[in-house]
Order: sequence, then C-alpha cells, then structure tokens
Amino acid sequence: MTPASFDLTIRNGRISNADRTFHADIGVRDGVIVAIAPNLPPGTQDIDASGRWVLPGGIDSHCHIEQLSGMGVMCADDFYSGTVSAAFGGTTTILSFAAQHRNDSIPEVVQSYSRLAAEKAVIDYGFHLILTNPDETALREHLPKVIRDGITSLKVYMTYDKLKLDDYQLLEVMAVAGEEGALIMMHAENHDMIRWIAHRLLERGHVAPKFHAVAHDKLAESEATNRAIALARLADVPVLIVHVAGRETVEVIRNARQLGAAVYAESCPQYLFLEADDSDLPGVEGAKFCCSPPPRDVDSQEAVWDGLKDGTLGVYSSDHAPYRFDETGKLPKGDATTFKEMANGVPGIELRLPLLFSEGVMKGRISIEEFVALTATNHARMYGLAPRKGAIAVGADADIVLWDPERSVCVNAAMLHDNVGYTPYEGRVLQGWPEQVFSRGRCVVRDNALQVERGTGQYIARGRPDPLASRPTPSLERGRFSELVGLQRRD
Repeated sequence: MTPASFDLTIRNGRISNADRTFHADIGVRDGVIVAIAPNLPPGTQDIDASGRWVLPGGIDSHCHIEQLSGMGVMCADDFYSGTVSAAFGGTTTILSFAAQHRNDSIPEVVQSYSRLAAEKAVIDYGFHLILTNPDETALREHLPKVIRDGITSLKVYMTYDKLKLDDYQLLEVMAVAGEEGALIMMHAENHDMIRWIAHRLLERGHVAPKFHAVAHDKLAESEATNRAIALARLADVPVLIVHVAGRETVEVIRNARQLGAAVYAESCPQYLFLEADDSDLPGVEGAKFCCSPPPRDVDSQEAVWDGLKDGTLGVYSSDHAPYRFDETGKLPKGDATTFKEMANGVPGIELRLPLLFSEGVMKGRISIEEFVALTATNHARMYGLAPRKGAIAVGADADIVLWDPERSVCVNAAMLHDNVGYTPYEGRVLQGWPEQVFSRGRCVVRDNALQVERGTGQYIARGRPDPLASRPTPSLERGRFSELVGLQRRD
C-alpha cells in the first residue's frame, strides 16, 4: 500500500487485545482498520505511539445518561457531557439506557432517547431498554420490534417501588427475550428485605447516609441473585446480574456457573475502590458514596477482584449515575434528606478505565490482556457489538486509545468533564492515563482537548448477544419443560 492508502497510521505501539500483546503498526481507512503489520507507510495522519500502550477503545455497557430516575430526578449528564467525559477516560462506545416509566410508551421512549443522543453524542452509542410495564402490548408488539431494531438487551429491576417487577412479570419478560434473542440484565436486590430494614431504621431516627448500606444488606443482594438465576433457569434463558458488590453474591454466581447455569455478571469501580464506611461522614456528606447495591468492605473488594480474574464477573462497567450534590440531585430536601430520599448512584464514567489500569494493570493484579477483555472485548461479545467493536483487528472500527503508562494523575473533580461537580475518588493518585482517543479513526481527544463536535457519534444497532450462542446445553428435563410450555428461541 502507498502512503495515501491510509487516512491514519499509528506506528511503533505496543498493541494489546484480549488474547495477546504484540508490536505492529495500524493502518486505518474510512474509519476501519485495514492493516496491522510492521513498518506500514505513514498515513495522511501519522501517529508515533512509541512508549505507549495501544488498546481497543473502552466500551461502557452500563451508564445512565440524560435519564429521569424512578424518583423523578434527572441525571446531571446529558448525552454531550456524558459522552465527552467517557471519551476523556478512554471509552469510545457507551450503552446507555432508554428508560420506560410505568405510563410510558416504549416506542416513544426509544424515539426520545434516540433523538437526544443523535443531537449530542461525540462517541458511538447504543441502548438497553429499561422495562417497568410489561403489559400485553409491550410483550407482544413493542418488545419484539425494539429487539429486532437492534436494542438486544433489556434491564429489569427486582427492587424500587416504581421500577420493580414481580417474579411472574420477570418470567413473562424472560420468555419474550428467549423468543427474540435478547439478553436480560437484572438489578438483583430483595425489595422487601430492604423495605423492612429501612422502615425500622427510620422509626428509630437513623436517617444518615451511612444507613443506606445497612438497609441494602448483603443478603438482599445474594438472595435476589439466587432467585434471578432460578427464574432464568426456569425460563431457559441467559441472565446477566449487574453491579455485583458482595462476596456472597460472587459465590452464588460462581456456583451457578459451575453447575452449568447461563448466568453472567458485571462489577464496577465502586465495588473495587469504595467501602460502606466511606459514607460515614458528618451531615449528608456521605451521600456522595451511596449507590445500590452499596459498596461493602475489603473482603468483598477482594471477592470482586477474584471474580474479575476467574471470569465469574465478565464485564467491568461504570454504572455512571450522575447526580449533583444539591437539591436538584442527591439531596432533594437539602440537609434534611434521609438515606431513603437521596438519589442513588455515583459518577464514574471518566475514571472507570484509569482506575482499573492503575490499580489492576500497573500494580500487577490483572494482565493488560485481562484489562482489555474486561473493559472492551467482553462487552462487545456480550452485547452484540462484535466484531465491529472491542478489538484491534482488521475489519473492526478504528476505536483506539493510546495509553501513557508513565503519566501520574491526582484525581480531582475539577479535571473531569462530567456535570456532577464531585467525584468519590477525589485525591487518588493514578498511574497511567489515556492520552489520545480515536473513534472510527477520528481523533476525539488529543492534548487534553476535545477534537470533535457534538452529534458526531453514531448509533450502533446491535446483533444477537453472544451468551445466547455460548450458553450451556440445557438438560433434557429443562428442554422438555420449555417445549411443553411453548418457550421457543429464535435461531
């Protein structure tokens, strides 16, 4: 090939995919990687990546952007600030949520979120559908159409008064997911356990943020996870448990997988780097650390690390839930806000990758290949983005990030690009940082400056999630039951 053959060449880098690390040059044309080989000629844009790690762009498959919560609180980030923040942290694709509330029409929800993202996103994006009203129209008409149009994952809740589905409804949704080839994402916490504990805490005047973690007991998470797996086994569909926090939950998932259950799981930075005790601060300051499920303790942190290492937890997402620390977000009643009234969630979309790179790769807890798998490749496979996303490979989109392993950064909220105004990781010193970010061959971030305009990201219609192709073979008894009750799966 001649120099003019490439729009972009990235030379002299140390390239890591999920399966291996090697030295080569990358040639890009029309946003796609067309060559990977030593000594490629310079392209129109020529980047010398000497001393840098060249990695696939991150995929964040769990983030809440421009979304109204079940409590009626709007996220701090819209699709511009949210995707800009993601890009500065080395993420080139997000899967956010199109959230149906009880009275919402699914087609109108999808149309609204699609319009907002198309106008503002600076990197590529797709959606999961949050489903709160699985009525007959939703199950028979709207869900099948949404799935066939490329939203191939559905999030459902086992808790929160305005979001939760009962077990019968969950089975109904699972049946449709099985028929249409979609993946169920489950927020697994036992609603009545949490409600029962919270009621008694509030009765006794225990209202501070630290009691959020007490109410969301680890047993509420592990019990609901076990039940979610049982429901999915009954419906004979895969399920992905989101934001796993506690040791017992990790063990429930690991044991079920060893028995052949098609259960997958995710964890997030807050469960590696925060603890419940972080919320034990004066006044309402501890609300900055509160999310559901809550961070646990050092023992659970170690269990999450182990789960990431052995594949029990296959994806690492941010669960970015950005609320400002004021009456518009975390504290609807100001200093009088109780733990039950504050907005749930912590920001993390920009620091997701730097935290894991620094504390995982640079400290030897995970390999660089495991980092790539957990932050990009497994997301692409899990959610139907592969082979277009998640790897540096010929034919894939040129979503590429150059990491400087020598750069040390002290985190502070002012350096971040979200609209939250605080970070629970304030003051942490991280080693290694994303230096240049490319999305489909476009330079998105360079010299700590945004290089693209709002609305230049693209919607990605997703294919069949990989778990449906790789799930364990059902037992004869399970298969016979599925046939008897009419559960059928699209090939």
